Amino acid sequence: MTDRPIYLDTNATTPVDPRVAAAMQPYLTDHFGNPSSGHDPGQACRAAVETARRQLAALLGARSEEIVFTSGGTEANNAVLAGIAERAGHGAHFVVSAVEHPAILNPCRWLEDRRGIRVTVVPVDGHGRVDPADVEAAMTPRTALVSVMHANNEVGTLQPVRAIADIAHAGGALMHTDAAQSLGKVAVDVDALGVDFLSVAGHKFYAPKGVGALYIRAGVELASLLHGAGQERGRRAGTENVLAIVGLGAAAEIAGRELGADAAHSRALRDRLWTALRAGIPDLRLHGHPEERLPNTLSVAIVGIEAGLLVVMLGDRVAMSAGAACHAGAADVSTVLQAMGVPEACARGTIRLSVGRMTTAAEVDRAAGILVEAVAQARRPRAPSARAT
Repeated sequence: MTDRPIYLDTNATTPVDPRVAAAMQPYLTDHFGNPSSGHDPGQACRAAVETARRQLAALLGARSEEIVFTSGGTEANNAVLAGIAERAGHGAHFVVSAVEHPAILNPCRWLEDRRGIRVTVVPVDGHGRVDPADVEAAMTPRTALVSVMHANNEVGTLQPVRAIADIAHAGGALMHTDAAQSLGKVAVDVDALGVDFLSVAGHKFYAPKGVGALYIRAGVELASLLHGAGQERGRRAGTENVLAIVGLGAAAEIAGRELGADAAHSRALRDRLWTALRAGIPDLRLHGHPEERLPNTLSVAIVGIEAGLLVVMLGDRVAMSAGAACHAGAADVSTVLQAMGVPEACARGTIRLSVGRMTTAAEVDRAAGILVEAVAQARRPRAPSARAT
C-alpha cells in the first residue's frame, strides 16, 4: 500500500519507464557534446541521436531519414499544417475530423484567420468514428491535406486511417495522422496506414516530456517551421535535445519488443475495471467504439454525477480525467463528446480511466471500489435538516 494515488491517467502522460531513464542517464552526466560538433564528444552524441532515429523508424516501419525529431506532438502537428499551408498557398483546403486534438483544431483556426486556408471539419458517429465517405464528400480540387488522428485521446476510438488516406491520395491531397495516443498501444506502421506524415509524442509511451517526432514520407516536400543552423537535415533547426531523444529511442525499442504483451496486459485490466464498475454502478454508459479502440482506455458516463468534482474529490486516491471541466458553476463539455452526440448530462458525468504498462490488477480493483463507493455516497439521499421549533 502506498500514499500515492492510483494512477489511471496514462493517456494524459505515462511515467518514464525505468529502462528509458537508465538509457538517458549517461547523456545527463557524461555525454554532453553538441551533436553538430566534429570532435569526439560531439560525435558520440550525434551517434546517439542517429541510433534513436533508427529505433523509432523501426517501430513505425519507416526509414531513419524519414524521421525528424521535435519538441513533441504539438510541434509535429503544427509543422505539418503550417508547412502544407505555406506550400499550398492562400485558398488551399484542409479536411480534419471533429474529434481532433486541439493541437490540430486550433492551428487550423489560426490558418483560416491568418493564411486564408479553408478548413472542412467532418463529423463522427456516436462511437467517435469518421465515415470515410464524409471525407470523400468534403474533398475539393484545392484540398491539399487531410488530417485524421489514429486514435482518440478521450474515448480511444481508432479511425479507419488507411481508407481515408486512399481517398485523400485519390483526390491529390496528402495524408497526416496524429498517432500520439496509439503509438506503443497498437501497431503503427506508416505503410499500412498509407500516411505521408505522422506525429509522435514521447511522453505518451514512457519517454520523457518535451520530445516527439514527425514522420515525413520520402519524396514529400514540407516547408520548415523553424529556421536556423540546419539541424535535422534542414527540416527542423535547433540543437538536438540529445538526452530526451535517447529516451524516445529507448522507449520505441521497448515498445516494439513488448507491444503484444503490453496490449494484452492493458486490455485485461481495462476490461476488469469495466466489469467491476458496471457491477457497482448499473447505469454506467460506455463511450467509444466497442471493438475498434485502444486496449487501455475506458471512457464512461455516470449520469447525475459531476465528473469534474469527482476527479477533484478523489484526486488523492485515484488519478483520472473528466469529460467536462467546471468553471464558476458552468460545465465546459468536451468537444469530442459533443461531436459524438453525447447528451450533456452524460458528458458532464464522464470520466476517462486509462491503464498502462505499470498498472496492476490490485490497483484496478482498489480504484473500482473507491469509485463505486464515491458514486454511491454522492447519490445517497441526504436526511432533511432538523428545523428549529
